[in-house]
Amino acid sequence: MNRRTFLAGAAAATALRPAFALESPKKTNFLIACMTLPYSRFPLARALEGIKGAGYKYVAWGTTHRENGKDVPVFARDATPQTAKDLGKKCRDLGLEPVMMFAGIYPEAKDGFEVHKQRLLQAGAAGVPHLLTFGHTKGGNKELWIERFKKLAPIARDQNVLLVVKQHGGETGTGEACAAITREVNHPNIKVNYDAGNVLDYLDKDPIPDIKLCANDVRSFCIKDHRNWPKDEDCGPGFGEIDHYKLLNPVAWTGLDMPLACENIFAPLMPRPEKPDGIDELARRAREFLETVTRGLQTLHKD
Repeated sequence: MNRRTFLAGAAAATALRPAFALESPKKTNFLIACMTLPYSRFPLARALEGIKGAGYKYVAWGTTHRENGKDVPVFARDATPQTAKDLGKKCRDLGLEPVMMFAGIYPEAKDGFEVHKQRLLQAGAAGVPHLLTFGHTKGGNKELWIERFKKLAPIARDQNVLLVVKQHGGETGTGEACAAITREVNHPNIKVNYDAGNVLDYLDKDPIPDIKLCANDVRSFCIKDHRNWPKDEDCGPGFGEIDHYKLLNPVAWTGLDMPLACENIFAPLMPRPEKPDGIDELARRAREFLETVTRGLQTLHKD
């Protein structure tokens, strides 16, 4: 994956057409990744092993993992960029390319700017192209977000990283709302990550009409599905009520590299696996489902 080519393409595609996706004669290069997050009850090393064994080429770093009986961050907020670089090398040595990591703090937090800045430095050193952030479920301070994102944008550019904001309830519960913020910032390194499961979960809103309003600004996805019946719960892609063909169709022909990072891979109604082997099986199923959807979509001619 050539990250500089990816960002150059993203920078060139800044025209705002809210109702339509970016138009390109080339297919989107969907980078199907699994987050380490589903493996949070197990060591990070086991998560990476399982993700690789499930057939993934790409990985997204979660937040914490159980190490020697304690929940330990993948790396701390104030960790040196070298620490992140070392983890990036470890992943690549295993045959996994890291494509996304969490900021781990709300943009409006007291130290939100400082932590996001350090995370950008970590991501840049590690060669991770997407830094994911989101707001509180009860809403955020839009004006402060814009102010801080404008200051973070040149840092993101210098680190060759996209700072992407996803839906998380409240005032930023839809992709349309997130895109309104990134458009106000108006910088190619500040874009939208789309989390359809969160849109359906927090707002009980159909994500399909919503993504059509922001597809031009979407650069990556947190993949999770959701069911309202027979139980209200998040789940893995294809297990829920979201039509992933309709979800990904607006971004199927952008010509960009676009990570699809599986955040939830679990089956509804069923207890989560007690052993990591069970998570491996669900990770493989999620990958195969997304490969089927994306390959199928791209056999279609563009409208």
